Amino acid sequence: METLSRLILNTVKSYPKDNLLSSKHDGRWIPISTAEVGERIKAIALGLKELGVAKGDKLIILSENRPEWHMTDFANMCLGGVTVPVYTSLMPDQIRYIIDDSDAKVVVCSGLALWGRLAAVRGALAKVRHFIVMDGPAPEGALAMSDVIEKGRAVAARQPGLFEELAWSVKPDDLASIIYTSGTTGVPKGVMLTHGNFACNVRTIIELVEFNVKDTVLSFLPLSHVLERLTTFAFLAKGCSIAYAESVETVADNLLEVRPQIMVSVPRLFDKIYAKVMDAVLAGSSLKKAIFFWALRTGKKFSACRLEGKPVSAFLKAKNGLARKLVFGKILAKTGGRVRFFVSGGAPLSKDIAEFFFAIGLTILEGYGLTETAPVLAVNTFENLRLGTVGKPIPGIELKLAADGEIIARGPNVMRGYFKKEAETREVLIDGWLHTGDIGHLDKDGFLVITDRKKDLIITAGGKNVAPQPIENLLKTVPLVANAVVIGGNRKFIAALVVPDFDKLIAHAKANNIPFTSRRELVLRPEAVDFVMAGIERATAQLAPFERIKKIALLDRDFEIEAGEMTPTLKVRRAIVENKYKDIIDALYRE
Repeated sequence: METLSRLILNTVKSYPKDNLLSSKHDGRWIPISTAEVGERIKAIALGLKELGVAKGDKLIILSENRPEWHMTDFANMCLGGVTVPVYTSLMPDQIRYIIDDSDAKVVVCSGLALWGRLAAVRGALAKVRHFIVMDGPAPEGALAMSDVIEKGRAVAARQPGLFEELAWSVKPDDLASIIYTSGTTGVPKGVMLTHGNFACNVRTIIELVEFNVKDTVLSFLPLSHVLERLTTFAFLAKGCSIAYAESVETVADNLLEVRPQIMVSVPRLFDKIYAKVMDAVLAGSSLKKAIFFWALRTGKKFSACRLEGKPVSAFLKAKNGLARKLVFGKILAKTGGRVRFFVSGGAPLSKDIAEFFFAIGLTILEGYGLTETAPVLAVNTFENLRLGTVGKPIPGIELKLAADGEIIARGPNVMRGYFKKEAETREVLIDGWLHTGDIGHLDKDGFLVITDRKKDLIITAGGKNVAPQPIENLLKTVPLVANAVVIGGNRKFIAALVVPDFDKLIAHAKANNIPFTSRRELVLRPEAVDFVMAGIERATAQLAPFERIKKIALLDRDFEIEAGEMTPTLKVRRAIVENKYKDIIDALYRE
């Protein structure tokens, strides 16, 4: 399994099943068998070859998660082509930049909705030879994927062994993908990843975490995100079934329908699930609250014994069994009731959130990596699990800390470099070591703890270094807080921009006769600010004095991808947020 082309050939040969991939159409889940997946990959690959796609050519995929995404990706890589994924949330000019910068010759999009974004910039895409649309008849100037497949089938009939010959000729050092970073700062950079970069990470994950042909995975993170793409490669390598969620908004419903054993997510989803559970508890009777918190204390004691390898008394086992029956089972049922583990990556997961889920019987394996490392550098496993860390470095990876605490990494999964950006490559790849830009440390047992992004560290006017992400994670455990950005660079104290949970804040305002006619008016009311601030002060009481939030400003809406305030992977673009809300921030620091 040295290449991704060999990986998919092996999957098609070794794991025959009726539902390798599935997606929902008109209210029904439609399965696609392993044999059909293999046949379609072959047909797309040979159809692309018939259109003139050759080894090293760049192909754009602009599509929501769906079976055709992966089939197009594998087809292209089996030709030796280079896949360039594009987030569907990007604006036309951002899409144009990536297509043009990558020198793409082929652009594949899912349907007419996304075709509209391409049409807006199509005149500026002189390098593109073919536009292909996955769904239905193609608009003018594009080809239908069904026509590409027919071309491929005709080639396969004339040259039966051609596809396998091409797939086997792909080498580990061949470029597999260029993935453009989501760009929290500056212009997106194209990360060049080889088949070998991905394949070594796939092999390691398979060795570290147990999953198999009987497992079903719910896929909802964008496949443009390197974490979702890499983990799906690993799941397919072991014959797992992949079900593609309809959208982020339907994940809760799709969990109940698919009942997966595994799902990969970013911390934001776990934050939301936790908030919903706590809302339901706090809205319940005194008896229900008492039972819930008794169960949670019991679950935490039980899980602490498990984590520390201590024997569990028969009495504690019995209590935990009762807690599971009375409380935890009802929560777990909302995930479909079959989950063995979730994976979390892309941003730090709050330790409190991780402990909550572990206590109720749902293990979240948190890991760490970058697009530049294909992506996994460290991960928690069932054998080596420590909540509040991102696990131990994976085999084959060397991690060490620079003098300023920056994590630097070396290993076979480190990128070739940034596409057409030699100076930027030299800045981060020094003597074979990748400078990650993340600050952290290894604990006494070798578990990696991420503190923050180096560029995000706040230095106050008093010279104190403050890591904002751990504080923000604490704030998100406050029931009244939906989102938050901690600020205070070159200022006298730490403050925060807070997006409140408006359902709770509005209910409080009505119950306490606080007058308002709109969200904008409500967030400016001193009584509303004081109410949220009281919750924040309770949650952050254990922080050092210089880390505590002294003032907050409430915002009347959440940060948005479309407004440029968040990346497609839901990370806040701090510089843009601070610039956009400069007047509000300045007002917080006026005497």
